[in-house]
Amino acid sequence: MKAIMVMYDTLARNFLEPYGCDWVQTPNFTRLARHAITFDSSYVGSLPCMPARRELHTGRYNFLHRSWGPLEPFDDSMPQILRENDIYSHLVSDHQHYWEDGGATYHTRYESWECVRGQEGDPWKALLGVRAEDTAFADKQPQVPLKRRMTRHDAMNRSYIADHEDRMPQAMTFSGGIEFINANHDKDNWFVQIETFDPHEPFFTQKAYKDLYPHEYDGPLADWPPYDVVTEDGKTANHVRCEYAALVSMCDAYLGRILDKMDEYDLWDDTLLIVNTDHGFLLGEHGWWGKGIMPLYEEISHTPLFIWDPRSGIAGQRRKALVQTIDLPATILDFFGLPLPESMEGHPLTPVIERDEPVREYGLFGMHGNYTCITDGRYVYLRAPVHMDNGPTFEYTLMPAHMRSLFSARELSRATLRAPFSFTKGCPVMMIPANPPHFNASIYGSKLFDVLNDPDQEHELDDVTLEVRMSSAMVRLMNANDAPAEQYERLGLPADPSHVTAQVILDARAALEEERDPRFMEGWEWEQGAKNVMHALMGMVDDSRRDDVRAGFEEKMHEAGTKAVRAEDVRSYMREILTPEQWRMAGYFTRILARQR
Repeated sequence: MKAIMVMYDTLARNFLEPYGCDWVQTPNFTRLARHAITFDSSYVGSLPCMPARRELHTGRYNFLHRSWGPLEPFDDSMPQILRENDIYSHLVSDHQHYWEDGGATYHTRYESWECVRGQEGDPWKALLGVRAEDTAFADKQPQVPLKRRMTRHDAMNRSYIADHEDRMPQAMTFSGGIEFINANHDKDNWFVQIETFDPHEPFFTQKAYKDLYPHEYDGPLADWPPYDVVTEDGKTANHVRCEYAALVSMCDAYLGRILDKMDEYDLWDDTLLIVNTDHGFLLGEHGWWGKGIMPLYEEISHTPLFIWDPRSGIAGQRRKALVQTIDLPATILDFFGLPLPESMEGHPLTPVIERDEPVREYGLFGMHGNYTCITDGRYVYLRAPVHMDNGPTFEYTLMPAHMRSLFSARELSRATLRAPFSFTKGCPVMMIPANPPHFNASIYGSKLFDVLNDPDQEHELDDVTLEVRMSSAMVRLMNANDAPAEQYERLGLPADPSHVTAQVILDARAALEEERDPRFMEGWEWEQGAKNVMHALMGMVDDSRRDDVRAGFEEKMHEAGTKAVRAEDVRSYMREILTPEQWRMAGYFTRILARQR
């Protein structure tokens, strides 16, 4: 028995023909759908990149206990379990986060691995003197040192790749995967993971793919949208989507090469094929670019998934049962006849594949310190923190590393030792106060949607009875995953699901509204975004200045002759009283805070 995983990063299901897209050319995904099961209710677990990959190894949620980071010493890793049972595991990937501090223990779990350089801002080519090209987004975000380094290295990498498709990291990744298949197609007991960073931003590809999407645009480079509110004109926004579509079509072309090998070597007879992604991306939907700084809408959390299982031989069908990333390692281990580790919360998907029999009633998903979400496949509930400070939150780890750095001495000086969790194999772990997230989900509040009847999530539901049901299910899953006590506190939920009542839900709403209250200019009509921005402003100024700042804003509003306070009124005032340096950063974050969804 053999298994192939073709994994993409940031592949949006709404850009694929098998999921209803009628303008992006993906003939090989359509070809795949004819050969495999297409899953209609596949959801993420933990976001973004490395948290999702930890789930791919361990089959359990990451986000309740930790943010981005390496595999832990106590983690049960699917590819390592294969190794230990004489099933060869090989990884070929251009996903540069594997060779950063926060991903350094993943690729070494495989029997062998091949790393392809050059994606995004991968510090690869040292071509001094190369200058990053000005982009359509140059003045939109503060140019922090990390972003400057990434764009500089991206320019270096592009200058090397230039017009050579065979040098592109995706092309080299698939070439490495095909080399493995060519060499080992007649061998038994192996698993190969062919994983490309594409179509993650920047949406850099070759002219042949761009030419598939003719459109009108003559502006500066615009293939790396910031995680931000969409403020660009229609032509620029359409151009960004076409750049992404071109890269998706490149992904489709290279997928076709794997399908060709499946045909050439008759691998359909004995080879499991999984084609998946870690999460999606917002490309203008809901007025946003990106992920992670806004509610976890369907375009981010609801993912494409295709599986061919030769044991069932079922092809060209769709499945509605709810599945998640944590089910994939369980499915692979089950395919090779191996028992699942006790710590694994995912389920083999054989019942779903064979007869659309559900393996779960609910699926939990989210980001550490961000929204905690749950779905039953029809309703999606995004539970926000009930405090504006988003506290309390902690990191639980024995591998204290962030994405591109180790935890600092200051962070570690605040660490305490915490008793083992149920899944840490008797190991106590460090309990480290978490850094504030890039944004606090409390600014948008909890959200409930019926995605069966409102797939674009245009209408929030106000149904306390349904919210109680979804919250109770959330607590049950948090219990099952040994969530730390402060996660319940942060979300304003009791740790006993039977204690979740309508009053609990209503009290949490009221408490958050109380915290949002600006506590001056009573009787004025404050837009929700205005409250968020004012709260941020009060956090930026010293206590001794706050009364003067409030008085100045009230005077400004009296001069305007209105008692309706908009977010832009507060932002305009901030620009007047902050230094240019302060405003460069505050302007970006308050643009996000001003949004109400």
